[in-house]
Amino acid sequence: MTNEQFLLALQAEANTFNKAISTDDGEWIIKGFIDVYQRIYTISVDTKVVSKVLEILLLPAFDAFAKRNGLKLELPPHQNFYPDLSFTHIETGRRFAVDIKSTYRATETQINGMTLGAFTGYFRQRASQKNTLYPYGSYEGHYALGVIYSKGENFEGELRQFSLDELSEIRSVIRNFEFFAQPKYKIASYRPGSGNTKNIGSATKITDIRDGKGPFASLGEEVYDDYWMYYLTADMAREKELPRPYSNLQTYLEYKERGVDVLKSHAAEIARLAEDETMLAEEVEEAGE
Repeated sequence: MTNEQFLLALQAEANTFNKAISTDDGEWIIKGFIDVYQRIYTISVDTKVVSKVLEILLLPAFDAFAKRNGLKLELPPHQNFYPDLSFTHIETGRRFAVDIKSTYRATETQINGMTLGAFTGYFRQRASQKNTLYPYGSYEGHYALGVIYSKGENFEGELRQFSLDELSEIRSVIRNFEFFAQPKYKIASYRPGSGNTKNIGSATKITDIRDGKGPFASLGEEVYDDYWMYYLTADMAREKELPRPYSNLQTYLEYKERGVDVLKSHAAEIARLAEDETMLAEEVEEAGE
């Protein structure tokens, strides 16, 4: 199974998820949590809570997806391990990482934004297995499977408990779902996500998320990897007592061009070092004989 084949299968599967988690009029089928006394507590609209409940709802669908496509599904052994879902093609051994993401509509055309994973740790140490089920570099592709939703209006249910008889009175905290599946680099931003965490931010235009047309989509995954591999926030640069190399794609281009200019100015020296290295290798080889 190739990356393209996996993506197409994942996108086709994502198109079926609306039926699994919403009613015909777009309301979320989840109304709350129930205790042993049959009291219902409505769900918070907090994105972390919503994302986790959606993940639980869709796990049976992911399991069925894996079996239909000759894939082995594995979940992370610990919380906050990467990725949320690991799929391994049984026949070829090719491995694919999928993170489940959710965000809400800020406007009709914009989302609030998402974080697409760390740009430090396992992202940079790609042979390391710290905080990841398998080393980052062992995955053939890295994907985001996400949902965009609208928040319910004037929702005050969190202040109440409901009985089973009142189930029909509970309004859903979210509605109008749109699922998407894209390679992470195609929907990534060149800025970190919100807050102080060292996470890659996402594009915020809904059409860019839906169609995989973020700023790195046309530049390619190699540029995306290079950009985020060496990205420093202002705090990281201060901590390392280094000048910040770049903060956006324009300054990244200028930074790379400066590097090219420096290399070109030392072309003769680099050529000489290459010759010396070749001669040394030949001497070692002859000595071995």
